[in-house]
This record gives sequence, structure tokens and C-alpha cells, in this order.
Amino acid sequence: QVQLVETGGGLVQAGGSLRLSCAASGRTSSSGAMGWFRQAPGKEREFVAGITWSDRTYYADSVKGRFTISRDNAKNTAYLQMISLKPEDTSVYYCAYGRTSCSAYGCSRAGKYDYWGQGTQVTISS
Repeated sequence: QVQLVETGGGLVQAGGSLRLSCAASGRTSSSGAMGWFRQAPGKEREFVAGITWSDRTYYADSVKGRFTISRDNAKNTAYLQMISLKPEDTSVYYCAYGRTSCSAYGCSRAGKYDYWGQGTQVTISS
């Protein structure tokens, strides 16, 4: 089993920044992939960013150039640095872990991931 705990959410004004963290514990492997998804009220969960064991990164078009995903394998932690935040970024953000690596297509699919965190709320005010 793997447990994921997200932290760092909050309320910020448009144009501001936040950094989300996802601490993994349990039977993790540095060869796995980690991802961030988000879900706004009344909408489906959508891919935000993913990172492989070799630090290859993938992003949704809506966040490219504004969000950066990274990981620290020594700390079993993934991060999502978000800048230039917009009201439409308001969502619950979920961290996910998959035991195997992935390509651009695979990393963007929720079904690729085996474990999920409980989510952290990000609210951007205009």
C-alpha cells in the first residue's frame, strides 16, 4: 500500500503562486510515476502534470509555462509549483502515484495511477 498526503493548498489572488506538496509513504518505488490532477465542482477530474522516474515531465496545455512538477525521490515527495494563477485554476488538486513509468499519453490518464491522495483545495480569487 501507498499513502499520499497533499499539502499547500489555500486561497490566493489571481496572479499569485502556490506550491503543493505530495508526501508518499509505504511501498513506493523511485521507478514509479507521479501526477497531479484537479477537479472543479461539476466537472470531471482532469490531468494537470506528470513526472516519470527519469524526471520526464508532462503538462496539460492549460498549465504549460505556469506550473512545474518536480520530485525528490530521497524524500518520497512530489511538488507542483504554480505561478500566474487564474480563477479557472480553482479546484481540488489530487496527487497520484503509479507503480510503473509512463509516456506522455499514459501519464495523463487517471487510470494509469494506482494510488490517490485525499486532495487539497486551491481557490483563486479574481
